[in-house]
Amino acid sequence: MCKAWKILLQVVLFVVVVGICNTGVRAYAADSKLDEIVARGYIMVGTTGDYKPMSYLNKDTGKYEGFDTAAAELLAQSLGVQVQWVPTTWKTLTADTLAGKFDIAMCGITRTFARAKQMSMSNGYLVFGKTILCRKTDTKKFNSLADLNKKSVRVMVNPGGTNEKFAKENLPQCTLIVHAQNAEIPGLVAAGKADVMITETMEARRYVRDNNKLSAPLINSPFTKNDFGILMQRGDQIFLNYVNMFMEEKTFDGTFEKLETEYIK
Repeated sequence: MCKAWKILLQVVLFVVVVGICNTGVRAYAADSKLDEIVARGYIMVGTTGDYKPMSYLNKDTGKYEGFDTAAAELLAQSLGVQVQWVPTTWKTLTADTLAGKFDIAMCGITRTFARAKQMSMSNGYLVFGKTILCRKTDTKKFNSLADLNKKSVRVMVNPGGTNEKFAKENLPQCTLIVHAQNAEIPGLVAAGKADVMITETMEARRYVRDNNKLSAPLINSPFTKNDFGILMQRGDQIFLNYVNMFMEEKTFDGTFEKLETEYIK
């Protein structure tokens, strides 16, 4: 009799454990941001709106443009929802992501270990590197980091991002100028308010194309090698899996190559 009770108790415990596990799985699935976005009918996308050619606010039209802007619209279409843009800044990007002010951030965000420690990032896309913008008349002056790392060289960066971090770590002797609006820096360099902008190959290529006073002498030999990623709160593997699958599919079917041709090359 005692043995029978033990067997019965084991069976009951097994059923209870299985029920709890199944309930947990269902709850986890139901709590995914993916379901929430589809239910509400829009995805909130954080953007600094100051990074050509990835995501920038066209002041003439009042609309966001760029590679990441177009990619975000396509992501929304795949979900059957609309995009709701949420302005952020490079300085507050991490805090805004952690606070849940948007579902994802897409605006030319470099994948870094520092970000990955606090947030989730999608698989990488668009390989690039750190480089410089300078006036075309100064093209021959800047051939290396050593040429930049001088007190006489005014280096301008936007606050809170990887450009500022790179400058502080690699150019301690330069005259560093932090300017709040990233999109204004190329024009300030062209106007002589600074000598060099620390930027990325994607951005440099676009500004050289648009402004004949600017040059990117080191664009073919960048200081670093990085890629971009979509940023979000961590802890939602279901949503992250969907975003990664979307990125892979748009790479495989040639969509991202077309966007790169339109906005970057």
